Amino acid sequence: MSRLLRRTDAPPVADRELTAVSADGARIHVEVHGPEGAPTVVLAHGWTCSTLFWAAQIRDLVPDHRVVVYDQRGHGRTPAGAVGTERLADDLEAVLGAVLAPGEKAVLGGHSMGGMTMMAAAGRAGFREHAAAVLLCSTGSARLVEESVVLPMRPGRLRTRLTHLILGARAPLGPVTPVSRRILKYGTMGPGSSPERVDECARIVHACPRTARVAWSQVLGELDLDKGVRALDVPAIVVGGTADRLTPMVHARRLAAELPQCLELVELAGMGHMTPVEAPEAVTAKIRELTGAYLDTKEEAA
Repeated sequence: MSRLLRRTDAPPVADRELTAVSADGARIHVEVHGPEGAPTVVLAHGWTCSTLFWAAQIRDLVPDHRVVVYDQRGHGRTPAGAVGTERLADDLEAVLGAVLAPGEKAVLGGHSMGGMTMMAAAGRAGFREHAAAVLLCSTGSARLVEESVVLPMRPGRLRTRLTHLILGARAPLGPVTPVSRRILKYGTMGPGSSPERVDECARIVHACPRTARVAWSQVLGELDLDKGVRALDVPAIVVGGTADRLTPMVHARRLAAELPQCLELVELAGMGHMTPVEAPEAVTAKIRELTGAYLDTKEEAA
């Protein structure tokens, strides 16, 4: 029997689904899990992923949190649309406005492009109104292609050019196969990642439409959100995997040094880029630390 058939955890079923309408009219698929009135956590996934990426966090948090997840443009159940960091910020503002009352606070968590979404939105009124604290997982603000170590080559223009070609490849990923799992594990996960967690990530990534994968790869290849990092003036925890090839620890360390209110830099030994899936307990624990410290749980539960 294959590892896929042995999987026992079904995807979490949302208590409520809704559509947030972004500034340009784009319709963003949103899921709400957990009890109304509980402390709220809003999670934004990364490039080529979907709401399914946060399954472990949803399961662990829903007994005493309201967990909001949404699909980025062109991912999951959100249709494709115009791309760019301003669109990421627009969409996050739309989601926050759709699920939170005026002035209501939440802890926001972002993985990879989801973390970049927080940086892009940092100066927005909607973000400032609702963000109590942020968790930034496996992400960076600039120089992503230049500092990627997916290719075991000396840093320089050749490595940057080849990395750009690989990450922006237009070839369809096709079905998940043993070969594609090995490639995905090498590029995005730590060497000790379990077969089950590799399978989970492979299913999610391979489900991303090619057009969205390519379009957003071009945005990430030209990313410059350093200004947004300096504007992200809320309590923040930065998480990175020491075996991350896509956003190596140099990015996490730079964020920790430049964020106005960085509380902690968490270096997860041996973990790759997919930290919320590879180390779910550690990531969830940091979310709980932030909600416990920066959300008034008594008031929220009243």
